[in-house]
Amino acid sequence: MRLAGPVRIVVVLLTVGLTWILAGVMLGTQSGFPRIQQLLGAGGEVSSTTDPRPRRYKCSLPQPCPEKHFAIRVVSGAANVIGPKICLEDKMLMSSVQNNVGRGLNIALVNGVNGELLEAKSFDMWSGDVSQLMKFLLPIHEGTLVLVASYDDPATKMTEDARKLFAELGSTAIKDVAFRDSWVFVGAKGVQDKSPFEQLIKNSKSSNKYEGWPEAVELEGCVPQRTQDLE
Repeated sequence: MRLAGPVRIVVVLLTVGLTWILAGVMLGTQSGFPRIQQLLGAGGEVSSTTDPRPRRYKCSLPQPCPEKHFAIRVVSGAANVIGPKICLEDKMLMSSVQNNVGRGLNIALVNGVNGELLEAKSFDMWSGDVSQLMKFLLPIHEGTLVLVASYDDPATKMTEDARKLFAELGSTAIKDVAFRDSWVFVGAKGVQDKSPFEQLIKNSKSSNKYEGWPEAVELEGCVPQRTQDLE
């Protein structure tokens, strides 16, 4: 029949076209089609197993601490709504979830040698008794780490004796801590120098993030361990 020739030509053209398309797919050169390597999950640069999430270190630090250091993160409360957090070596020492925080100053005492939590308490600095704060801090042993996070109001009941005690622990901002300021601090009994672990945001109508309160403040870092037993 006269149609046999044209039909064979069409079949040949279709065969060539399909062969070209399949070759492009197999070789990964035909645009508009996925590579066979992608379909099969083969090829290192095509199928990546890299986790897009950033790696998480202790207390959510951006990098790990060196040996003989404790990872810390201390976050003040936000206004009088969101409670503070104190983390050491990936252990939450104080937080609203732990149900051990309160208005005023939240303080965790930690063994400077092994990182063991010794005691954690909150002290109401608006209507509480500052003498309880003094009784808590005065007996601590040399080398004890003191981690502090404010919540709501850290200073209404603050006395000069209390400020002096925090200064002896390494605080430089304590002289300026006032009504509803946001303050976080990490110091130690017997410290020789001023602590580098301290942040303070002042309560100011012109810059407060919340009505009547500044924004929360936080610090993170690596605190050197004490190399000898506490006295």
